[in-house]
Amino acid sequence: MSAPFVEIEDGHRLFLRDWGGGPPVLLLAGWSMDSRIWGEVMTALNARGLRTIAYDRRGHGRSTDPGRADYDTLTDDLARVLAALGLRGVTLVAHSGAAGEAIRYLARHGTDRIARLVLVGATGPRMIAGGDGDPGLPPEIAAATRARLAADLPGWIEDAIEPFAPGHRAALGAWMSGMVQDTSRRILLDFQDAILSADLRHDAARLALPVTLIHGDHDASAPLDLTARAYARLIPGAELVIYDGAAHGLMVTHAARLAADIAGRCAS
Repeated sequence: MSAPFVEIEDGHRLFLRDWGGGPPVLLLAGWSMDSRIWGEVMTALNARGLRTIAYDRRGHGRSTDPGRADYDTLTDDLARVLAALGLRGVTLVAHSGAAGEAIRYLARHGTDRIARLVLVGATGPRMIAGGDGDPGLPPEIAAATRARLAADLPGWIEDAIEPFAPGHRAALGAWMSGMVQDTSRRILLDFQDAILSADLRHDAARLALPVTLIHGDHDASAPLDLTARAYARLIPGAELVIYDGAAHGLMVTHAARLAADIAGRCAS
């Protein structure tokens, strides 16, 4: 068992969960979520003989808050975790906005420690429409979302939880709501800016490792045609797995199936 914290900068540290033994799977939570969101998937992977690692991103969960976040900084945090644990041959799993962390990590640090990449409900490769004809969200929608996150986070959460996990129980909604509201507002806004402003097309096209995209066809946060299908066209040899009728929060609505699909790629 590793130490529960990894030091990052100026006395700040990341809280770490490291469970089980076997080939390592490192799971990155999406925007506003922390390592707890992966609990059911992690224990299912442990039962299949895999070691699972997840950590709370800076400003999230039990990690400290350095007050800033962008994709380059977040990928350097990931590099510190991988080095601190001496991990190699890792299956890197990234949900939602963490897709940008994973892809940018591979562009900045290479594949020396990473054997394969699994993107779950990924955002990107570019969320905001540009002037080159590629589709994307109108900039004014992104600006309005950011303004509401800054001024009315509880109201935004109330509206967002049902599309994230349709038909969820009240207790699950309260648990996820608490997770989001416990996160540093400064980090939430910075991470949202990173997700919306990033253009990952070049980095995605240069990926040189096995990549699996797992995505629900009812995902409102990361619409399938804008995200996973765009990645599948860019990434050489990418595998696209579509969950019919599924939304964004696959780790809570489809945990058993998701764990089986991740474990299956670890064995390949």
